[in-house]
Amino acid sequence: MTRLRQMMLDELERRNYSKNTRRVYLHAVAELARHFRCLPDQLGLDHIREYQAYLFRERKLKANSVAVYVEAVRFLFVHVLKRRWTMADLPYPKRPHTLPLVLSHQEVSQLINAAATPRDRVILMALYATGMRRAELAQLKIADIDTQRMVIHIRGAKGRKDRDVMLSLRLLDALRQYWRGLKRKPELWLFPGGEGHEDGEQPMDDKVVWLACNRAARRAGIDKRIHPHTLRHCFATHLLEAGTDIRTIQILLGHADLKATTIYLHLSRRHLQATTSPLDGLSMVSSTPV
Repeated sequence: MTRLRQMMLDELERRNYSKNTRRVYLHAVAELARHFRCLPDQLGLDHIREYQAYLFRERKLKANSVAVYVEAVRFLFVHVLKRRWTMADLPYPKRPHTLPLVLSHQEVSQLINAAATPRDRVILMALYATGMRRAELAQLKIADIDTQRMVIHIRGAKGRKDRDVMLSLRLLDALRQYWRGLKRKPELWLFPGGEGHEDGEQPMDDKVVWLACNRAARRAGIDKRIHPHTLRHCFATHLLEAGTDIRTIQILLGHADLKATTIYLHLSRRHLQATTSPLDGLSMVSSTPV
């Protein structure tokens, strides 16, 4: 590890950035250095502008991905190298506002029923039943399942915030079946990692969650790009359609800003169908069939 990489890692840890953010930022800066074949502290803003254009033009990355690279380099320049950086120097790329994919109730059932293994099945059920992010699910401990209060404690989630979500009776039953099927009972992590997923010392990699979704989607024949966050979107949208108020959904998802939750108003069939199109209010003569 180079001295500069260690300095950046130390600064990220000192500011209590999550493990995933540290990994992403370090990877982004390492790719920048490989591109120019020199240490990042030898680069200037003109190099960063050139690299940003390269990410769009040559690598065809989307605005959200390029913004992560810019944020990682900004962290290096401002907090590690102590250099000046303003939005005027290198603005963040404008991000498109796209609506997320939401599956129907039937498609969610098909996805869960097509799980490749009992472990995959309970992973998919947990994602949909709680709205957890995949990293939050991977880090669940046995003690986080509170059967007395019927809640799941999510510790140190995005923004280093704790929250509780509901524990579905159906999910609890599935978790108990999964537990009974384990040859070696872990003492700490609900979903242990390692070879054969039986290493009780480490939690499973969150990529396992992504693979479980990918396998199930292929087996179910659902021709859509489904990933763990899709089930989080389904959780929120289906709750909204069932009459749950938006503020409660915000708390369950762990959104700091209600604005982030209101996107599900655009996806809810109940809210869309409750609004009448102005066309239906017009007095019109029926068209004559040709």
